[in-house]
Amino acid sequence: MHAFDVLGDPVRRRILELLAGDERSAGEVVRVVGDEFGISQPAVSQHLKVLRESGFAGVRVEGARRVYTLDTTPLRGVDEWLDPFRRFWEPRLDALATEIARGKKARRESTGPSRSTEEE
Repeated sequence: MHAFDVLGDPVRRRILELLAGDERSAGEVVRVVGDEFGISQPAVSQHLKVLRESGFAGVRVEGARRVYTLDTTPLRGVDEWLDPFRRFWEPRLDALATEIARGKKARRESTGPSRSTEEE
């Protein structure tokens, strides 16, 4: 399955968001995703299987638990694919960063230390 086919599903994206924060047991993923999307444990398990088989997630067995971790390898391919398109948004992000810096500087200057005439 192509990386964008995997990422095109909102349930799988949500699972990846959870795994990006920290590793999670299958039960934790089922509770969070099942509640948020109103889907059953077998449906969540199917999404975990797709993530595992496509290389986005790894799993290890701890006793009776399966613990899932994020594997970023397929995301590198997505990042490489996006590279030619960055030119469309990077200048805007740079301009935004400049405006934020100007706003911070203006706030600092307007709330800077006030000098009392008595101190002179």
